[in-house]
Amino acid sequence: FSLSFLTAALLSFFACKSEPVRSGSPLVKPAPARQPAPDFELKDPDGRIVRLSDYRGKVVLLNFWATWCAPCRIEIPWFIEFERTLKDRGFAVIGVSMDEGGWEVVKPYLRQVGVNYRVVLGDERVATLYGGVESLPTSFLIDREGKIAAVHVGLVSKRAYQQSIEALLEGPTASSQQPGAQAYSGGGQP
Repeated sequence: FSLSFLTAALLSFFACKSEPVRSGSPLVKPAPARQPAPDFELKDPDGRIVRLSDYRGKVVLLNFWATWCAPCRIEIPWFIEFERTLKDRGFAVIGVSMDEGGWEVVKPYLRQVGVNYRVVLGDERVATLYGGVESLPTSFLIDREGKIAAVHVGLVSKRAYQQSIEALLEGPTASSQQPGAQAYSGGGQP
């Protein structure tokens, strides 16, 4: 093994693309600084349309990932746990697979690891909506108002995710701020 091979392997472990990793703060942005998360319509493995707007009133972890991405594979068990333990508090995970092989590659992986949250197939259009996702994994934490509260680029610690998610779950709910706003309930589905 050469030194350059080991260096390349380590770099690919921490971010699945070679572009420099932007420093996404694990801290939640103050509400006035948050921008609306772009809505999308993408299909899940059963062909059902998933819209981000259907999750309004929930805290959402929107994770761009791929089956071949080693850091993504580290994070997915955390997201499975978060979905299981936090869904009753108004939390949901949506995975956006950027695998070029499509469902043929993604479905077996989802079964293998027991993913319990919604997963959709992403494309360049949705990646562009989110600022051009340059590295995998890239995750957006979206508050109950549908605004981007935090961005995590590359492998981020489980603790950083937990702190950001807790801060958003403990914040005001959409229904308490907007008369008539409806909060959704139920696991990975609105």
